[in-house]
Amino acid sequence: MMKTSFSTLACPDWSLTEVLRAAAAYGYDGVELRVISRELDLWNLPEFKSPSLAATRVAIEDHGLLIASVGSSACFHSPHAGVRERNLESAQRMAEIAAGLGAPSIRVFGDRIQPGSERKQTIAWIVDSLARLTNKLKPSNVKVLLETHGDFATASDVSEILAQVNSAEIGIIWDPANAFAQDNEPPLILPQMSSRIHHVHLKDLKRAGNGSFDYMLTGEGGFPSEVMLGSLAEIGYDGFVSFEWEKFWHPELAAPEVALPHFIRWWKSREAV
Repeated sequence: MMKTSFSTLACPDWSLTEVLRAAAAYGYDGVELRVISRELDLWNLPEFKSPSLAATRVAIEDHGLLIASVGSSACFHSPHAGVRERNLESAQRMAEIAAGLGAPSIRVFGDRIQPGSERKQTIAWIVDSLARLTNKLKPSNVKVLLETHGDFATASDVSEILAQVNSAEIGIIWDPANAFAQDNEPPLILPQMSSRIHHVHLKDLKRAGNGSFDYMLTGEGGFPSEVMLGSLAEIGYDGFVSFEWEKFWHPELAAPEVALPHFIRWWKSREAV
């Protein structure tokens, strides 16, 4: 059975205590950590420093919750080796937090082909960075998950990267709304993706008059979420489906007190059908 979580992008001002209380009260199974108290680099907060991780894990478990994944900001598209190295180090620091909290994975990005760079070379940089990061994280058992995002959002895009990645330890966070918004791609799973999906983002969108997309409360937009969930059911996916309400990036969105319980009501209503 699929489990529910939400990205803390939905509630960027909340402390960890507020996040855990809300997740438990609303009926989520877990939380995807991305930002807490407006801090993206979680290692800067006291509860995520090494001496406090064990106590933080106990607090999470005391609320009956799991950490579904930990979202880093690491991107591996830069033509500069030093920049990629700094992103690698950032991902490692986030992985230390994930390991301490018992989280199964961290999220990283490809992400966008930079000006003056070629697609083939960018993919090579991404593949090399993923392999190096995975090797460094082997002792921790924290998986590296590449989000379908940016210039590598579509199924064929991410499959092109996965085809060059030897390690089965590298998976993906499937966020099909990104490809739907960019290319109107339906949320279907290619065979080569099915065993690599370890975490899923779900959000709803509505096309605006200028051709762009606006975020909508789940079930009120035009994203074919039932097609997405049907595709996941077909491959026997039983991991987390994480509601991604990007209020941190889009402050005009509805408050978390509105969006988070709405998602759970929608989820339960479709389960009852």
